[in-house]
Amino acid sequence: MTSALDDSPGCITPVPSFTGGAAPYAGGDPYADYRSANLPFTHLPDLADRRLGGSVVAANDEFFADRENLLTPAPAHFDPHLFGHKGKVMDGWETRRRRGADAAHPHPADSDHDWALIRLGAPGVIHGIVVDTAHFRGNHPQSVAVEAACLPGAPSPEELLADGVTWTVLVPRTPVGGHAANGFAVHAEERFTHLRLCQYPDGGIARLRVHGEVRPDPAWLAAVGTFDLAALENGGRPEDASDRFFSPPLNSVLPGRSQKMDDGWETRRRRDDGHDWVRYRLTAQASLRALEIDTGCYKGNAAGWAEVSVLDAATGADPAGADGWTVVLPRTRLQPDTVHRFPLEGAPVATHVRVDIHPDGGVARLRVHGSLTEAGVRSLDAPGPDTRNIRSVRTDDPRSPGADGSQNLRGDGS
Repeated sequence: MTSALDDSPGCITPVPSFTGGAAPYAGGDPYADYRSANLPFTHLPDLADRRLGGSVVAANDEFFADRENLLTPAPAHFDPHLFGHKGKVMDGWETRRRRGADAAHPHPADSDHDWALIRLGAPGVIHGIVVDTAHFRGNHPQSVAVEAACLPGAPSPEELLADGVTWTVLVPRTPVGGHAANGFAVHAEERFTHLRLCQYPDGGIARLRVHGEVRPDPAWLAAVGTFDLAALENGGRPEDASDRFFSPPLNSVLPGRSQKMDDGWETRRRRDDGHDWVRYRLTAQASLRALEIDTGCYKGNAAGWAEVSVLDAATGADPAGADGWTVVLPRTRLQPDTVHRFPLEGAPVATHVRVDIHPDGGVARLRVHGSLTEAGVRSLDAPGPDTRNIRSVRTDDPRSPGADGSQNLRGDGS
């Protein structure tokens, strides 16, 4: 294993690099010899998450395994006994073996490659990419490359591949390893909507993760007017939380209603006289109209009471501090498996929301309805990197699936 350095100003963060194949599967735990490491950007949301609307819209070849597997939220599964009409069934995207032009030239040319087009579920600024080749050992690509583009609307594959579309290289052609989490730091500051993943010359990739900051379309938000300012798809996200033992707080700002108990934010059982909390950063500065706290699928373990406070960081107040917070919902009893709706008086202006639950338990979804202020609109229109208050969340809770809401690549909590 070698290590590349993050060369952004003032930042020296090791990004491990894996090359070469892995040993043939020898039985037992298929992840026992999986090569992975902590990456400096995986605390950020996965912009390609299918739950946000991410999709693999096209691929030039998917003979052995479907392209859609690339964005499956769960870690790749391996069944050593599962074979189909085309061979070994793999949980990933796998293309056929490329061949050369003729018997005298049996090997593919150096430029030969397969590609897949990915639409991000939430457009934004990308800080890191993971090309996960889990379970692809002798059939992984030799190298990969990733490009990105920003196009309005919902372009077709033909429109994405048309002449005149500007593609920015995020990951130049780089060797990768088989059965490994191959991570790449990205330093581009532009907003992107689509990716092109290329593998040379062919092979299989289990998962693609695209970690970054959501950057919503200001024109769309202006047209909508009042919207959910905490929603991940609109640029909101949790900044920190007291506990994420059973499931992470980012689940609470995913689209739709929770479908099962681990689809929300749930803390461990407290054995002291404290309480749990989570702090959210909103899309931008906004006037708030109403709150929804949904305890869906939490029946014997819903939070007992909730209190909601707001803060406007534009005043200079530190969201991580104790000062500057105003209670907009006093401690209120919550019912299990219920959507609770609370109109807010006075349209308080805020950039952050904090939910305190007493004493512990689960919250499936938080919705913060409101509309951007003029200053909020200007902050979204500003070019360059996101200048809103950004703080990394902890990832040290032993059974946390990850601060970004996605399962870790092994899926075993390590």
